[in-house]
Amino acid sequence: MRALAAVLIAAALLVVAGCGEKPEPGAGATPGKLEPFTLVLDYVPNADHAGIYAAQAAGEYRKAGLDVKIKVPPDPAAPLKLLRAGRADAVISYEPELLLARDQGARNLVGVGALVQAPLTSLMAIGSSKVRTPKDLTGKRVATAGIAYQSAYLKTILAQVGVDPRTVKETNVGFKLVPAMISRRADATLGAFWNYEAVDLQQQGRKPRVFRMEQFGVPTYDELIFVARREDLDQTGASKLRRFLQATARGHQLLKRNPEFGVDALLKAEPSLSRRLESAAVRATLPVFFPKDAGKPFGWQDQAEWAAYGRWMIANQLIKATPDPAPPFTNEFLPGQGLKSGA
Repeated sequence: MRALAAVLIAAALLVVAGCGEKPEPGAGATPGKLEPFTLVLDYVPNADHAGIYAAQAAGEYRKAGLDVKIKVPPDPAAPLKLLRAGRADAVISYEPELLLARDQGARNLVGVGALVQAPLTSLMAIGSSKVRTPKDLTGKRVATAGIAYQSAYLKTILAQVGVDPRTVKETNVGFKLVPAMISRRADATLGAFWNYEAVDLQQQGRKPRVFRMEQFGVPTYDELIFVARREDLDQTGASKLRRFLQATARGHQLLKRNPEFGVDALLKAEPSLSRRLESAAVRATLPVFFPKDAGKPFGWQDQAEWAAYGRWMIANQLIKATPDPAPPFTNEFLPGQGLKSGA
């Protein structure tokens, strides 16, 4: 029965809603009138959001007929809650968090575009540690943030490299992952981002060693995604969302051509940030802002990858193996062809 349920949910994840041409930027906007659009970030402004701030600074949202308000959440767990409460048109969240929320009943939430199209979460050690490869974790202590699916990442990696998980001590340090390594409370961490914390450690001269999870048995997934509510995607809401994503795509093309433009916009929004760190982090992240397949539009979400990651979550008992009548994501509102889920 469990195997059958797994097949059913995998099939739901692979539902193809069909294809169709969609209007290009500006379609649906009322001339001379800006429509409000609220976006809630996943965290405080940082390099992951540089393309969004670039789009805003370049006037791309205004050209699309939108008055975009970018809001910082009170805590990392808040975006999906704010969205469910109708306090945002879209939020930035994480693929695993969306699947968990839907498993817990929020099946009206749907991924409408990928912001970062690869895992940023990584296994990491620094130069003073004796961990040179994941195989060296035997008898070592690994700091995590106490997130269930990140603990499952660690178990998957250990199984992949042949390390008995009973010989590895996992310690919950909250979000103080880097301090745990520097203070030697932990030999390695799982949860820090390779495009940010690792870049910061490198600039400090601490010689970080990064082990990308997708290279050690964890299925690849979209680290950051745009999420909306299905009930908001009527004709008016769909037009606003489509124009938002198209303008955001143009912002990322601008970022690609001139990374410092995005850094300038980011620092204007959050002056406390370090230009040196943000510039390096933006350049490190640039490749994963865009699909691996150059023929796909910005924000593309790959159905096979979503299905594989969903099966991994089921296998690790993170979500239940129950059929989902509606797919968890759609590509319908993306730039260009505006293809629907998987088309």
